[in-house]
Amino acid sequence: MPFANNLIETLPRIARNRLLAICEPVELLLDEALSVSSTPIRHVYFPTDSVVSITTSSKDTPAFEVGMVGSEGMLGTQVALGTSNYPLSARVRGSGPAWRVAAAPFNKELMRSADLQKNLNRYLHVIIIQLTSDARCLRFHHIHQRLARWLLMTQDRTHKNSLHATHAIIASLMGVRRVGITKAAGDLQRRGIIHYVRGELTILDRRALEAEACSCYALERKTYESILAQKRITRT
Repeated sequence: MPFANNLIETLPRIARNRLLAICEPVELLLDEALSVSSTPIRHVYFPTDSVVSITTSSKDTPAFEVGMVGSEGMLGTQVALGTSNYPLSARVRGSGPAWRVAAAPFNKELMRSADLQKNLNRYLHVIIIQLTSDARCLRFHHIHQRLARWLLMTQDRTHKNSLHATHAIIASLMGVRRVGITKAAGDLQRRGIIHYVRGELTILDRRALEAEACSCYALERKTYESILAQKRITRT
């Protein structure tokens, strides 16, 4: 796999190899459903070069993105918390490779590995902070700021400058009107920050995009780096 998963990579050698021994490499396909709301979780995923969108919905509202998972983390944290059902859904938004492990052997390995428990506890802490940041961002920041943040978060997880996403899909995930995304994206394109054509969006100037994003993005990066930044741990 061209990119490592940070939660796995930062484990000491023995713990890392033991976890990888029960994992299998899989290729996640665009728009593939990995989990459905309120159904038992069968597998845990560690993306390496793919991104998964976590959404919530109800009978009278469309799906709304409440999180994304890429090479920085793991899909299936509810398994680590001892619950089999999850009130959220997960769908592949950026295709690519990942490690997959069945829930039962993962739980068994989690019980015996203090290092894996430590990594996941830190990851859960970061997720909680991100959720509070998302709520603040949704309430106080403008669409163009939120769009820039969303694009940067996606690029951080896919390691790619381009992604396949229509304005309608982005608007649905962000919970805003399509016209707002079209206007914000059009402004970014006119200024040479992104390029968009036929559902393919490419980031041309990341530094400029970071300047457009709200403060939430910088805060989240700082939090991640202070708690989960990849470090070469001495293998024992």
